[in-house]
Amino acid sequence: MKREHYLLVGLVLFFIGLQFRLVDSFTLSEKSSRFVSAQMGQPVIVQTVNAWPNAAMRKVVRPPRWIGLAFMSIGSVLALQGMALGKIAGNSH
Repeated sequence: MKREHYLLVGLVLFFIGLQFRLVDSFTLSEKSSRFVSAQMGQPVIVQTVNAWPNAAMRKVVRPPRWIGLAFMSIGSVLALQGMALGKIAGNSH
């Protein structure tokens, strides 16, 4: 992998981790809720969103708080590695 790839993957992972830290839960669409429930072998969890009283049943996913920190730390290490790789190899732009 080139240094640009390390930098890009690191930044993407960092921002995904930031997204996980800022968002408390994700509400899936009806189609996604059925797919996830079928893959996990669980019955569909019935939960309606208050803003849409006639909306279809949707699954709410609450990721653990530590997963955001894990993505952010891995992303920052890869981004720093990508920045340092150019100086080590001597091919800085």
